[in-house]
Amino acid sequence: MGLDDKIRHAAEDLGGKAKEAAGKATDDEKLEAEGHADQTKAKLKKAGDDVKDAFN
Repeated sequence: MGLDDKIRHAAEDLGGKAKEAAGKATDDEKLEAEGHADQTKAKLKKAGDDVKDAFN
């Protein structure tokens, strides 16, 4: 897996954390949930990268 993909997935995870924190700070449950979902997607993508790396 390319380094650019790993960087993109890490940025997506950080963006999700920021959304979640903003949602908590403003009591916006929808924004908090979106942030959590973004983090989950990024973690799944990172896991896929790790599997691909294991087979290379």
